[in-house]
Amino acid sequence: MSMPFYVSPEQVMKDRADYARKGIARGRSLVALEYADGIALVAENPSGTLHKLSEVYDRIAFAGVGKYNEFEMLKIAGIRHADVRGYSYSREDVTARALANGYAQTLGQVFTHEMKPYEVEILVAQVGEHDGEANEMFHILYDGTVMDEHGFTVLGGQAEAITDSLKADYTDGLDVGGAIRLGTKALGSPDDREISADQLEVAVLDRNRTRRKFRRIDDDEVAQLLVNA
Repeated sequence: MSMPFYVSPEQVMKDRADYARKGIARGRSLVALEYADGIALVAENPSGTLHKLSEVYDRIAFAGVGKYNEFEMLKIAGIRHADVRGYSYSREDVTARALANGYAQTLGQVFTHEMKPYEVEILVAQVGEHDGEANEMFHILYDGTVMDEHGFTVLGGQAEAITDSLKADYTDGLDVGGAIRLGTKALGSPDDREISADQLEVAVLDRNRTRRKFRRIDDDEVAQLLVNA
């Protein structure tokens, strides 16, 4: 009778983490920055139809990097959860924190119990309703780890280099154009290149809008914002 090979739990988890990180690193990065009137989301994404940035609910946005079909499935599950909760209770009961906890449980379960982990990092962002209410940004890793971010955060790709660039230049109170320009500059900083508007996907959570705060910014408006320093 042959004996099965033994692999320590530590090695299994390390191998899964390495696999997920390599898959995520092959994708293009995404940044989220707080600005004076909300949160700006800037992603390098040449596709006009496969979106990395999406609205989830009134004040909540979803962003994902890595394997598209996996974070798209998570996004759809989050939208359904938000719709059911908002309909069953009230719209105020739908929060980024609750969604982030749900995503963390799902990703943690898959990472621990499935053969292949999800190759994704996701962000759930919620803009404050008024000036006195803080924004919330929850960065969730492939293994279910949740990080509560402030100011800015970077997902996927060359995240460390982009984070260093943002640390050097980010300041509180940016306007929306300044936030988008800074995010675009940071995305191109690892390779010292300029990224054109048609290679970007940009959206904002604008607290000054009525009920639905999410707004997608088209290429023409992005191009104007990039040149109007």
